[in-house]
Amino acid sequence: MLFASRHTFNSGLRYVWSRALILSLAGLCAFPVMADELSDVSQLLRAGQHGAALAKADAFLNKNPRDAQMRFLKGVILTEQNKSAEAITIFSKLTDDYPTLPEPYNNLAVLYASSGQYEKARTALDMAIRTNPTYATAYENLGDVHAKLASQAYDKALQLDNSNVGAKSKLTMVRTLVGNTNGGTNPKVAVVAAAPLAPAKVEAKPEPKVEPKPVVKEAPKVEVKAEAKPEIKAEVKADPKAAQKQAQKLEAEAKREAKAKVHAAEAAERDQVMNAVNTWAKAWSARDVKAYLNAYANDFDLPAGQSRKTWTDERRARIEDKARISVKIETPQVSLNGNTATVKFRQIYDSDRTKANSRKTLVMVKQSGKWHIKQERAGS
Repeated sequence: MLFASRHTFNSGLRYVWSRALILSLAGLCAFPVMADELSDVSQLLRAGQHGAALAKADAFLNKNPRDAQMRFLKGVILTEQNKSAEAITIFSKLTDDYPTLPEPYNNLAVLYASSGQYEKARTALDMAIRTNPTYATAYENLGDVHAKLASQAYDKALQLDNSNVGAKSKLTMVRTLVGNTNGGTNPKVAVVAAAPLAPAKVEAKPEPKVEPKPVVKEAPKVEVKAEAKPEIKAEVKADPKAAQKQAQKLEAEAKREAKAKVHAAEAAERDQVMNAVNTWAKAWSARDVKAYLNAYANDFDLPAGQSRKTWTDERRARIEDKARISVKIETPQVSLNGNTATVKFRQIYDSDRTKANSRKTLVMVKQSGKWHIKQERAGS
């Protein structure tokens, strides 16, 4: 008896399993599985007796380890038992041994997506489509994966800027799109798509029985209608491709927006670093000892052998014994690494006693939301 099912996992992707699909693998097997063995395992699986089905499949594979039909069926059983890692191993090995079969790639993608590994899912679906460019289920699943990736990118954009109205509306659009593609499954489409052998079996039964002519006439009519509907739906299946392109476009836009937000945040942080450096230079120029010393972090790296008090007294004396001081910062370069920043610049120092034009490096740290000097070095 022909049966087929196409499950929708929590990832929203379509998982394909049909007896006709399994039978279609027969030509690839070194030792074709006996029909009764396949039937027994399939019936146990349909009845929800997964443990018994797995035991029977393992018993057969112990004697015929390379049989593609039973290996595929074992992968389905493991998936039904929520043993995703073992199922992934089965389907991955099938794609290695039989790289021209699209269905193992598709089911592999569903398992990856259900665990949030969308990039791996996309790669597997690309392979499924490459092996069979007319595989509508893979196109539909690929559209869902792109929509998931776009959703993640928009979520990231909103984390960086929760006031981004454009990202919010696009995220809503993507989630609506994913919700639509997650709708109900038509088992007839799954049977026709996954079981091209079905019409041949339907025709084979009436011919030996020598059915009356009226019955023979009705049978072709039913088959023509059944074939016509999938063809129309196959044309409508351009929708998943359109959804895929739309999801790709939204994903790219979300990534660009997220990247722009990151760059903007880094630029704003650099401005804060330079504000701290310029405030330090202005306090020095104004001979404001308190503001000058406050620019340094509590854990400022002191010269070897000096205490904080000794260093503070020395800096205070250098400032207070000058009648005039001018400190200018030129050609600054800022590099960020989390809460640490390195600023390299040319320092133009001029006082009533000394003039100097030299390179200087300040290592800044962010403490309590403000940038302070952690290290001060002469030279680049």
